[in-house]
Formats: sequence, structure tokens, C-alpha cells
Amino acid sequence: MARAGIFTAAGAIVLVVTHSQAAARRPSTTTFALTHVRVIDGNGTKAQADRTIVVEDGTIRRVERSATAALPPAIDRIDLSGHTVMPGLVGMHEHLFYQMEPPGSENVVVAVQSVFAKLYLAAGVTTIRTTGTVDFDGDARLKRRIDEGNEPGPRIHLTSPYLGAVGAQPDPDAITRIVEQFADAGATSFKAYTSLRSTELNAAVKAAHARGLQVTGHLCAVGFREAAAIGIDNVEHGLPFDTEFYSAKRTDECPNQWLVFDEISRMDIGDAEIRETIRQLVVHGVAVTSTLAVLESYTGDDEAFDARVEPMLAPRLRTVYEHAADAKRDRNGRANRLFAAALQKEIEFERAFVAAGGKLLAGADPTGWGGVLAGFGDQREIELLVEAGFVPEQAIEIATSNGARFLGERDRGTIEPGMRADLLVVDGNPAMRIADIRNVETIFKDGVAYDPARLQADVEGRVGALTFAPLFWPGIAVLMLLAAVLAKRIGSSQRQVFGVHGEATHVDAAIDSGKVLNRIRGPV
Repeated sequence: MARAGIFTAAGAIVLVVTHSQAAARRPSTTTFALTHVRVIDGNGTKAQADRTIVVEDGTIRRVERSATAALPPAIDRIDLSGHTVMPGLVGMHEHLFYQMEPPGSENVVVAVQSVFAKLYLAAGVTTIRTTGTVDFDGDARLKRRIDEGNEPGPRIHLTSPYLGAVGAQPDPDAITRIVEQFADAGATSFKAYTSLRSTELNAAVKAAHARGLQVTGHLCAVGFREAAAIGIDNVEHGLPFDTEFYSAKRTDECPNQWLVFDEISRMDIGDAEIRETIRQLVVHGVAVTSTLAVLESYTGDDEAFDARVEPMLAPRLRTVYEHAADAKRDRNGRANRLFAAALQKEIEFERAFVAAGGKLLAGADPTGWGGVLAGFGDQREIELLVEAGFVPEQAIEIATSNGARFLGERDRGTIEPGMRADLLVVDGNPAMRIADIRNVETIFKDGVAYDPARLQADVEGRVGALTFAPLFWPGIAVLMLLAAVLAKRIGSSQRQVFGVHGEATHVDAAIDSGKVLNRIRGPV
């Protein structure tokens, strides 16, 4: 019988299963050799068969042919015949909250930091950028716990709360103050959102760059070319969200999402204007984050409904999820058809962008109606990149080393001597069958081994579970009520988002057992 255990090694919490077969594949120290394993190194090169990887104190020291590898007699050897090792995934559009769209009612977003941290790690995601947050302080607390070795999870790069217009008239000074506030609090990037206007985006970029920090954007009021000229570092989701192609676009205004989708879906990717946008993004060094999984989740395609999601949800959310999923299954509905066309156009755009020398990143964006979950969505993103026409090794490069380099993590993202041992071990051969990327057997972060099955089991049924402890903290109920009132009063000045029927929907707040739940719509 397998017996679950938790112990500490190298200052980090390690989750293992003391079943004989499983333990044989998980070293108990951060110095070991992985032998007879297929390697996909994250550089886009062809998979290499029968390799040995030597890790010493959490750093990769050697990668060589197993037939000629000379190993110290006492080193811990793990035979991984039939397995593949690749770099840990680097998720570049991730969140530590979960969004649902109950049909016929307001949407909710619940902060799930610790639960999502384990799900990310269990899926092989060893580094994330939080690309927008509804609870910056909660994200920062989680990051500290992980960095201190007190909780398992990925390496976290903190993004600020969403930067949107703060009033009816542009207020660049207010945006500058917000950027400086969250830079002081530990944010390393900032998320420009749909209502942010050109002068405000310019202020955000200048303030962030003055600190050596980055700005990305889910844009709408500002188009991609204008943002590139301003100096933005990254744009999210890609072409379907570039409103500069909408014929009725007005300066500094965010138009109707469906009208934008409809016009872009009827354009040819070889159109001179699209090619010029690609050229300007490349010239200005602007990266694009691919989030194909969340776009797919709105198409009604069978593959968009991941059977692994519902068991992770708290019982109180499962019926809501089932109703939301049922509402999204009609492939002939107008919204689903528009999203399907947008997904196809984005696939074409990403191929053209990379062919032109653009830097493509990858992320899950676990938002939308609830069909995309942390970690699972990152795996589906890689599968969709392959379906889009990238070879598996190239898709894995997009999801690993591209993100690591963008984040300045120069010692992560590839498998080669001198790199930190953030590794993902899967049973099978993703170079031949990309779906094998789901067969995660072991994750290494800084050379420390984690058991994905135990990580997932620890959070099963806990996404959105009620937390009562905060209610007994003196004064917390009063503070949360004040926060909700303030959020409701200033919500419209903080963020404006797309509504499913094209209307602009504003952020509200509500109390749910001590949690503030923000109501929003669509990919964020």
C-alpha cells in the first residue's frame, strides 16, 4: 500500500509517496543523476534520446549520453527509461484567483492562492507571472511563504492589480502614483487593462521602466501599434483583442468586443495592416502572450471541457460549473462562433508573428467562464500550440525558455550545464505525442522533488472552498465590509471590462465568508 508523507529537504517542503516504485524515481536529496531519459531541452532543438542529467545541489552540472556518462559511485541514480525530461513550465499569463460565469447572473472571482500554487506545481509549472490580481497582498504573502520554503508552489513574479482609467478624464499622474505604490510593494510588472488611455499607458510605462520593471497589457482603448510606440513590453491574448483594426474605433475608447472579433475574423492574416502591426511589434521588441486555452474554452468544442477541472472545485461550485459548462456547449451560438473564429485567427497570427522573429510567450489565463484551471490550462496551451502548427519542441520552448528569458531568469528555462534544476518528468514522449505532457510523474524545483499526485490530492475539492477562520479575527468583518463598500464606489474608476453581450461591465465586490469576490467577465 502506498503511504503519503511530507518531509523537508534543502529548506523546502517536499511531498513524496513512499511507494517503492514511486520512490525509485524521486531522489531524497538535491544531488542526483537522472539516467536513460529523453531530454527536450527548451531551446527548440530536437529531443535527445537516452541522456543522463547530473544535478548537484539544485544545479544542472552535466547532460550527456547515458552510454558514456561517468557517474560517482555513490550518487543517487534514478532510471527514467521511457520517460521525458523538459524544463519546468514558465506561465506568463497566470492568476491566483478563479473566475466563473454562472449563466443568467453576475460572475464571481475568488482568491485561491495556496490551492492554485499547488495545482500549478503539480502540472509542472515552476515559475509564474501573476499578470493581474484581485488580491495583491494575498499574492505577496503566498510568494513569501513559498520563497521561505514554508509552502509548495511555483516561483512567483508579482504583477500589480489591473491598471485602468481612474476617472472620466485621463490622469497620468494618478497612474504614476499607482505604479510607484505597487513597485514599492514588490510588483515586478504591471497590467494595463482595457480602459487605460494612451497618456495613462505612457505614464505607466515610464514609471515602470524608471524602476527597471515591465508593463504588459490586455488592451482595448489603446491599440497594439500605439502601445508598441509608447514602449509597452508585452501584449496579452493577441490579435483578436487589438482594437486598432476595428473600423469604428475612436481614440482612447474601448469598443464593443464582439464587433472587434467579427471584423478581425474576416481579415486575412496576410493583410498589409496586420503585417505592419507584426512588424512594429517585432521592431519594438514587444512580446505576445498566447492564451489559446481560454479562447478555446468559449468555442463549445469538446476538447474545451477538461474532465480534470470539476473534481478540483469545492462542492458548492460544482453545480454552478456544470450550468456554466452546459451554457457554453452550443457551438452554433453567436458568441461561440465568434470565439471560434477569433481562436483560428489568433493561431494564424501567432504563426506569422513567430515567423517574423517575434517573441511568443505562453500562459493559461484561468479566468473566463470557469473551464480553465491553473496548471491544466498551461498544459492545454502547449497542446494547442502544437495543433497550431508548432513542432512539440518549439511549443515547449515557447512555454519555458521564452518566458524565463523575458522575466530575466537567465539560469532557468533550459536543460544545460549551469542552469538551475527546474525540471518536469513525464511518462511518455511529448515529442511524438504532445498529450503525454499531462503524464506528470515528478517535478523538480531547484532540484527538490515534488509528487504531483499528492499535490493534486491535497487540493481536490478546495477551489472556492469557504474559509471561516478570518471571521474570528477581531475586526475583520468590519474591515471587509468597508473594503466592499469602497470597492463598489470606486470600481468603475478602477477597471472596465468586456461584457458577454458587448456592454461594458464594471468591477463590483461582495462578501463571501471573509473573502472579497470581484465580479468580472471574459478572459482577463
